[in-house]
Amino acid sequence: MVKQEHLDALMGGRLSWADWRSANTGAKPDLSYIDLSRRDLSGYDLHEADLRVTNLANTNLSDCDLREAKLLWANLEGATLDSTNFGDALLYEADLPDQDLTSAMLDDAVLENANLARATFKGSELTGTEFVNANLEAAEFSDAVLTSVNFSRANLTRTDFTNTDLRGCTLDRATLIETVFRRANLSECTVYGVSAWDVDLEAADQSGLILSSPSSPGLLSVDNLEVAQFVYLLLHNEKIRDVIDTIGEKGVLILGRFGDRKQLLDKLRIRLRELGFAPMVFDFQKPESKDFTETIRTLAGMSAFIVADITKPKSVPQEAQAVVPDYMVPFVPVIEEGEEPWAMFQDLWVKHREWVFEPLEYGSIDELVPKLGTAVVEPALQRRKALLARRAEEMGKRSLDDYAADAELTDG
Repeated sequence: MVKQEHLDALMGGRLSWADWRSANTGAKPDLSYIDLSRRDLSGYDLHEADLRVTNLANTNLSDCDLREAKLLWANLEGATLDSTNFGDALLYEADLPDQDLTSAMLDDAVLENANLARATFKGSELTGTEFVNANLEAAEFSDAVLTSVNFSRANLTRTDFTNTDLRGCTLDRATLIETVFRRANLSECTVYGVSAWDVDLEAADQSGLILSSPSSPGLLSVDNLEVAQFVYLLLHNEKIRDVIDTIGEKGVLILGRFGDRKQLLDKLRIRLRELGFAPMVFDFQKPESKDFTETIRTLAGMSAFIVADITKPKSVPQEAQAVVPDYMVPFVPVIEEGEEPWAMFQDLWVKHREWVFEPLEYGSIDELVPKLGTAVVEPALQRRKALLARRAEEMGKRSLDDYAADAELTDG
């Protein structure tokens, strides 16, 4: 039940409320479950107030003291929160989308499960704030000082931390998809279990990132957020460790195009996996670009050999040209019976025949797959062994003493 005395004092205006708070210093105002929308409560002392499920939509709460207030499930849509003090407040599951929290004080506030999508926190005080499971997608923190903030398990998708001081923050298990950390200070942040994809880390300070779990007896640190994620996967996924340990020997890049050729690529992948390899399938239908070319070059460099379906090629010739000349990796082309390689494949084979095989012709997928081991894998591995031996050869020197002097030129 709402205490009528508390509500009457609040409705009496700013002086009435200030007098009531002065006369009842130990009281914790109960203003829960009531409609306080569209009111001007700026500068009000509401610390320790019970505002659970209270409707504060479009209410002016700027400069308001909400320290230790209970705002669980409160409606703050459209509320004015400039310089509002939420220190130690409970905002569990609070709905604050598109909210302007510029200069708000949220030190040690609990924002667990809160919806803060697209909120603005520029200049906010957020030291020790609990953002556990909070949704901060597309939120802006540019130029803020957020040292020691707890972003554990927070969704920070597309959140902008440009120029932000995040030293010592907790980012354990946080989702960082397209998150912007341009020129941010991430030094000594804990990043255990972080999920980082397409993160902008231009000029960011990433020194001393702590990778260890809270329960770990030791301290493991790295100096790169993306490397931290990779190391975490290595430490906590035995299968990935096994693949990394043998990637140079077991990685196989399968090149081709999807559409009507997808069935072949899938069956090649399955069979290679059965033979103990780690196949990587790349679809050549994707558009030509620098990133695209760099991707296949990177994958080629990680492969023991390459299998390429050159039946009815589209962009295969251009991409093969980007890989074959620079990598001494066995290149095994397969082609459906009755089809012909592209015109310039002959030149590619002539120039690089040490690692480029003649096309292997097959009648059907069901005929090719059972012979993949003997017709593709074994020859490719033998060629790889020869190439590795060649790489290991030491270059000698020729001696001029081994040659006779040029014969003297005589008049014709």
